[in-house]
Amino acid sequence: MSDRPEGPAWPAVSPLAAGLGCRCPRCGEGRLFKGLLAVRASCDRCGLDLQSVASDDGPAAFVILIVGFILMALVLWVELTWAPPMWLHLLLWLPLAVVLSVGLLRPMKAWMIAQQYRHRVAGLGREDDDTED
Repeated sequence: MSDRPEGPAWPAVSPLAAGLGCRCPRCGEGRLFKGLLAVRASCDRCGLDLQSVASDDGPAAFVILIVGFILMALVLWVELTWAPPMWLHLLLWLPLAVVLSVGLLRPMKAWMIAQQYRHRVAGLGREDDDTED
């Protein structure tokens, strides 16, 4: 018995929508994570096997670049505009760096997994899938 619905193939799910919602890249409904960053073994809605997903360090690298760009622009602007003391810089930017990094890591990892699924990266369980692109 197949995990796919009878009749039409799975509809195409936008990788951006799946990433922002941290949802399954095949059905767009099932939750992708079982913890903060741990990927589920399979989708709880469509049964997509997610055990072989490997996003490795890609999401972290993108988050470092994005957060670094945002923070450095803000730090330079604040320094050149008001020249606050160093302790105020630390008080402002360290918590913001942590919040932005943690907040962006989950959707970035989900987006990279959705991109792997969309582009049929080997090992994501899409070899026999009839998803329409």
